[in-house]
Amino acid sequence: MTNAGELRSGKGHRDENFPVASRLIHPRHRDVILAFYRFARTADDIADHATAGADEKLRLLEEMRCTVLGEADAEPTAATLRAVMAARNLSPQHAVDLLIAFSRDVTKLRYRDWDDLMDYCRYSAMPVGRFVLDVHGETRGAWPASDALCSALQVINHLQDCGKDYRNLDRVYIPVDTLAASGIGPEALGEARASPALRGTIADVAKRNAILLGRAKPFAGQIRDWRLALEVGVIQRLAEDLNRRLLGRDPLSERVHHRKSEAVGLALFAAVQFFGQRLWRKPARPGIVEERP
Repeated sequence: MTNAGELRSGKGHRDENFPVASRLIHPRHRDVILAFYRFARTADDIADHATAGADEKLRLLEEMRCTVLGEADAEPTAATLRAVMAARNLSPQHAVDLLIAFSRDVTKLRYRDWDDLMDYCRYSAMPVGRFVLDVHGETRGAWPASDALCSALQVINHLQDCGKDYRNLDRVYIPVDTLAASGIGPEALGEARASPALRGTIADVAKRNAILLGRAKPFAGQIRDWRLALEVGVIQRLAEDLNRRLLGRDPLSERVHHRKSEAVGLALFAAVQFFGQRLWRKPARPGIVEERP
């Protein structure tokens, strides 16, 4: 019988589009965030495996759920995450929510409209930001902006990989009604180059995603931990740039990911902007030296 480890893709946190527990994060928080990432990566690899059957995938995802809840010890990444969460008195709910999304990936291949896609993001993306905020002891007041940013990152990933997802998994995240409004169907994603109609559809989704990024803009300023706030500011900048690319580029035939040098340049720009805003946000009172990060 297959185990989760046999379906791993080999992809790690340094291979993702956006920073995952980068060196900006305080060392005391990195291990627990990386444990959550490895749990999510394992579940994602199960759901996306090209040859494993649906029943086998759902069985392995259920093993992960039972393990993270302490009902079994079947899956190592879930057992590790359970242990580190218990040590920090963190709820397993965010991990369980993620598994709902990965189970949908196994059984659901199309999304009706934007609301349907956002419901998927409620389980596939929002729990990640909420978990990281919980790890840092931040308040739930930051959840709405976090949800917007995490959902926007998910949509960017969907648009970047839309051709690959269709060809390899017959999975389409671009809402069906948006494709239909352009007079095309999912099969348009199987071409070597996007048609004008498909490029217009992708741009329409990116425009809606820009609204999410606008809602996420205040997020970094709502975070008390300056290191996490800086990482969020960098991620916001990277996401805005990628979303702009998707307004005009063809993800079927053109590069829509950042090269390392591009990502570093954008991150440095975001860091300079972040520290400038923090230093000038509120003047210190006379006679008092304000602590700077």
